[in-house]
Amino acid sequence: MDMNASDLAALRMLIVREQRGHWVSPHDIASHLAISTASTTKLLDRLTRSGHLERRPHPHDRRARIVVLSEAARTEFYRHLGARMTKMRVAVESYSDDELRAIVRFLGDMEEALTQEPDANPSATA
Repeated sequence: MDMNASDLAALRMLIVREQRGHWVSPHDIASHLAISTASTTKLLDRLTRSGHLERRPHPHDRRARIVVLSEAARTEFYRHLGARMTKMRVAVESYSDDELRAIVRFLGDMEEALTQEPDANPSATA
């Protein structure tokens, strides 16, 4: 199945929320993706038909429904994640401890440069 960006974003949201132990309603997905309820219904129908999602009754509110990953989607995600984690581990192991410290320092410096307020007088740093 080809998935569009909204489908993938919805699945990522479900994975993250599931890992945090949070239930997800169709409204949560609509809000997260900034799409209409009609578009959300179509998205959920599509992902349910493809076997990625299941709609279930809310555990504490009989009127509400929640959306959960199917067992097949969960297995596929963790299999894919495991393969990626192995590749990342191999990449990290190719660097020495000193190189890793330099990379961490560089990334910290970049984060600081991107998040700090710009100088009032930009010509002062030129």
